Amino acid sequence: MTPASVLIVKPSSLGDIIHTLPAVHYLKATFQDTKIFWIANTEWVPLLEKNADLKTVIPFPRSEFRGPAGILKFVRWCRGLAGLQPDLVLDFQGLLRSAWISRSAKGKAVFGLSDATEGSRFCYDRLAPVDPTQHAVRRYVTLARLAGADTSGPIQFPLPRGKAIQWFKLPQRFVVLHPFARGAGKSLSSREIFEFVHLLFPIPVVVVGQSKAQFATEPNGVSLVNQTSLLELIWLLRQSTFIVSVDSGPMHVGAAITSELLSIHTWSDPVSVGPYNPDAWIWKGQRVFQVRSHRMGDPGELKEERPNIIQIANFVLDRLLR
Repeated sequence: MTPASVLIVKPSSLGDIIHTLPAVHYLKATFQDTKIFWIANTEWVPLLEKNADLKTVIPFPRSEFRGPAGILKFVRWCRGLAGLQPDLVLDFQGLLRSAWISRSAKGKAVFGLSDATEGSRFCYDRLAPVDPTQHAVRRYVTLARLAGADTSGPIQFPLPRGKAIQWFKLPQRFVVLHPFARGAGKSLSSREIFEFVHLLFPIPVVVVGQSKAQFATEPNGVSLVNQTSLLELIWLLRQSTFIVSVDSGPMHVGAAITSELLSIHTWSDPVSVGPYNPDAWIWKGQRVFQVRSHRMGDPGELKEERPNIIQIANFVLDRLLR
């Protein structure tokens, strides 16, 4: 039975929203007349608002719900969803908060993931059986399949083209370096950033991301840190010759755009959180390898270690010279 409307609950984070795009695309391709709504954190709305698969993006103002007073604001905000009453709600987040949001929409049915936490799984009418060690893309596609979507076609990531940075003149060929991540031990140090840029001389390196870190990029590097919007970052990644990133949301954006990408994993597991692009590259365990060649249990998989910047820079140079 074709649902007239579906509500997607996936407020954050950037990487997780990227990972949910293929599942939602399968839903829309299967149920072409279905109206799909998506609840996302306000800062990620630009990523979705022109997505042809969606009817509407509903901003979730998470920053307004902090502290004791924020709990009451959150409850009031959820009450405002009661008018949606979709045929189906799909909770891709799997937290107590997202389950509350899902139930507040007064949908006819709420589906979630079997590895949902904080007791949220008890709020669902049906559970999609998933393996928590699977990549998030595969887990989310399983939920779309439970909803009736045909998931036999190729994985697609419908992303916007981005927005040109009008004030910045792009080099003819350049490497984008995204060295920052929220997880402890994932980000590159200021010294590692400088060393990477220096080793690529004279190839231009554009450093991007959000950070308060201080680092040098001369003579062949330029910092656009804290200077690009999400759409401008997407545009910049599309124009780049090669992308090097730590395990982060922008890395997943890059992997959805191009295979000319290297993801640095200091301790995180590439199997479950690495780039979902078989032709992209990974640094892990003191070696560089293609995503398609990696298997669970490879040496150094979960060992924490600092990246070998010389090894990474030499690999990038080799790719650029091909």
